[in-house]
Amino acid sequence: MTTLVVLTVVDIVLLIAGLAGYLYVVGTQLTRIAENLEECSEIVDRIVVNAEPILPGLQHINRTGGVVAGALPLLYGMAEGIVQGATYEPPTADRPPARPASGTRRSRLHEAVGYESVGS
Repeated sequence: MTTLVVLTVVDIVLLIAGLAGYLYVVGTQLTRIAENLEECSEIVDRIVVNAEPILPGLQHINRTGGVVAGALPLLYGMAEGIVQGATYEPPTADRPPARPASGTRRSRLHEAVGYESVGS
């Protein structure tokens, strides 16, 4: 056998080994994907079973939501009227500083720390 024939056989063997490795990796990934899809299918089936009792009440919820949505423009108009009547407008004239309603008070903090004023 010549060198060219040996190199050709080695090249074909390496090509087949590379393709076999590639197919093994792809097969492993597809198996993992199939398992995940089967698990997802089971989860979806459980969701459907859990949602079946909700379906009759869903029509009632949608009907109630329609009534509320229909009343929103009226409620919005009433709220606008309330806000317009209750909007605060600050006075434009300057006010003097506020004074306490009970007059001035003697502080007891000085006595708490042992300070005695001269006038007492």
